[in-house]
This record gives sequence, structure tokens and C-alpha cells, in this order.
Amino acid sequence: MILKIGIFDSGIGGFTVLRSLWETRKDVEVFYLADIKRVPYGNKDIEQIRSFAKEICNWFRDKNLDALLIACNTTNACALDILENNLEIPCFDLIYSVSEILTKQHIGVLATPATIKSSHYQKIIESKRENVKVFQQACPEFVPEIERINLDLDKLNNLSVLYINPLLKENVEEIILGCSHYPLIYSVLRNKIDPKIKIIDPSAALVNKFNNSFLIPKNHCCESTCHDNIKFFVTAKSEEFSRKVKYWLKINKEIRLVNLRSND
Repeated sequence: MILKIGIFDSGIGGFTVLRSLWETRKDVEVFYLADIKRVPYGNKDIEQIRSFAKEICNWFRDKNLDALLIACNTTNACALDILENNLEIPCFDLIYSVSEILTKQHIGVLATPATIKSSHYQKIIESKRENVKVFQQACPEFVPEIERINLDLDKLNNLSVLYINPLLKENVEEIILGCSHYPLIYSVLRNKIDPKIKIIDPSAALVNKFNNSFLIPKNHCCESTCHDNIKFFVTAKSEEFSRKVKYWLKINKEIRLVNLRSND
């Protein structure tokens, strides 16, 4: 049986969730929606993000999904209730999923300004574990830089130092990449952080939780990945997004342009 799965992000950050899914199973048909027209979400106010979430629900509603994988941390932090209540299907999110795999007491979170402002990571982590301290750092310039066709590594290196150092001063033992875009520059970040400090990509925790709920068939083999069962939808810049798919995922796919807002 093929499972119909929705993946949503403001841009290419959801590729990290998609990769984690591909690495574990191929019995899925994926509808990947990227709201490129309004990226980045992380620099917008919470009410805007909640409004976007309602439009996302409207778009996914007729896709007959079995589950939604929420690849946008900002939407996860600010509007999880809207997605869960409106779609009425299992919604797997990054923040709850990663909170269940933490092992240390001093936790650092790198995330967008909106995610940090919501304090959702801090609230969830502290509600699950005693005597844990969560240190948060907003990274307003990461997503626009990561969304570029040609990465400016010098700028990314400088931004990494700026954002990571405040967490290192707090002697954090684990650092959560609290935006799905950030694992795309994992090597840049890893070079700035002591090897003893674990860097956590929540996408793996999310997909693991999904796989525990939708069990992989016993005769399942994931030696090769079928890219035919994924459809990409964007709200703007379809040709540019196609180039990003080729660069990050090494595949050629048709990119369909969609409109989330009837008044656009």
C-alpha cells in the first residue's frame, strides 16, 4: 500500500525531512509544498504565520493524505494547533519529536526569530524533562542565505560564528538545528562547534516517529529510491526552485505553480 504524505515548508528546508524519509522507506507518495512567495516565515509575526497555516490546510485538504510531515519549524511553533484541527489527519512535527530524544541538561536551540519568540522549543523541552536548561538563539539571516542559488560561504561562516558563540558561552551540550534549512549547512556549523557537542537534526526524529506510527512493511526494501512518487508545488519562482531541487536532491522534477490565496 502506498501512503500519501504531505510535506510543507516555506522553501527548501523540507528537503531535510524528505531525505530522512527517503532513507528509510519508499512506500510513499509525497506532495511537497513550498511557499516560496512568502519565504522566510521566520521573520514574520505570529498572526501572519497562523493565517498562512489556514491556507496550507485548505490546499492540502483535497489531497487525501494519510499524514502531514510539518517541515517548517516556524509553522510548527506558531500554528501546530491549526494544522492538526483543520486537517484531521496525523500531523508529525519537528519540535515534539526531537524533544523526546534529548539526553543532556544544557540544550542550545538555533532557530528563526518567530520560533524563538514563541518559546515553543523551550516550553516543550522543559515540560518533558526536569532540571533542563534551554538556551535559544535567533538566526534571522540564515534562511535567506541558504535559499540562495549560490551559497556565500564566507557570509555563512561569519553568521555561524555570530549565532553559535552565545550558545557556546552557556556551555551547551547539545545544539538543536531548530529550522529545517539549517541541516543543509551542517558542515559549516560543525566546523564551529566542539566535536563533543552533539548537533541534532530534528528531521530524523520526526521521520522515526512517523515510521513508528506507520510501520514499514516487513518485505520492504529501501536499496533504491523511487523519485517518481514525489510531486513538488511552489507558490512562486518555479524555475529557480527546479534548480534547487537539482542541486540539493540531485533529481530533475516538474515543479507545479500553485496559489494559496484566492485574492492574489
